[in-house]
Amino acid sequence: MDTATVARFEASRNRLASLAYRLLGSAADAEDTVQDAFLRWQAADREYVEVPEAWLTKIVTNLALDRLRSAKVRRERAVGAWMPEPLLDGDPMLGPADTVEQRESVTLAVLTLMERLSPVERAAYVLREAFAYSHAEIAEILGITESGSQQHTHRARRRIAAAGNGTDIDHASARRIVEAFVDAASSGRTERLVALLTDDATGISDGAGLAEKLIRYSTPERIASAARAGFKPSPAKRRFAGGSPSIHAVVINGCPAMLVTLDDRVVGVVILEIRDDKITGVRSIAAPDRLGRLTEEWQRQEHDVPLIESW
Repeated sequence: MDTATVARFEASRNRLASLAYRLLGSAADAEDTVQDAFLRWQAADREYVEVPEAWLTKIVTNLALDRLRSAKVRRERAVGAWMPEPLLDGDPMLGPADTVEQRESVTLAVLTLMERLSPVERAAYVLREAFAYSHAEIAEILGITESGSQQHTHRARRRIAAAGNGTDIDHASARRIVEAFVDAASSGRTERLVALLTDDATGISDGAGLAEKLIRYSTPERIASAARAGFKPSPAKRRFAGGSPSIHAVVINGCPAMLVTLDDRVVGVVILEIRDDKITGVRSIAAPDRLGRLTEEWQRQEHDVPLIESW
């Protein structure tokens, strides 16, 4: 390919990666999907491609749907150990964030709920809500009718509506929320943590990738107990982490979060989902294969002063 043709693809890369990430919930899979699309672009008879952006959108969408439908992916996600891959605020893969719908479509809560949708419902929802495609355009991309696009989008929107946190979080707000959580968890008093949580709060942890299934906490009291135990330093925990990490307040997928780092490497993240100024969900992720891109973006960005310099 000549330089101009490569540049045409590269100009769309971030948008395509954002689309693939929303469909797949995995940055690694999104990157692989975009690379596969580049190979298709390379092999295509581009003389007959009237609108490259539309052509590439269709290719990436359908490559992502093929991945979602694959038996391997279905098995991996069915065993109960799958979680969306977290992304740091400012990561271009998060894509458009001008509207409430765009921001909420990339939260971990919505990405998790989208697992309950069929691949076509998921694609119709993402194309409509996050990228503002018309139903006619969605129909052409997915090979369905316009009325089919409307129906799929309506069903997806209805199922996902409960996940919207309705709160826009900036870095200052995130820091205040995370500081309150860290202070309460470090105090050793579970009642302080329970007071920060909604009555229907839930918690989920990937067990640092060591458990076969995700660990779930269904009450504020259980979440508080787990957080209190997790925030209590010990030699064993420091050995597992490889040293004494720092804890930073950040924004992850539009939500306040605490980032645990060691030697500029992310070793864990706790994401807090907010509703009506209280915490409705706590997601803990420490499996190394879910933190690779997070570490890359963290190393590229300037850092605030940590909440805890050495834990």
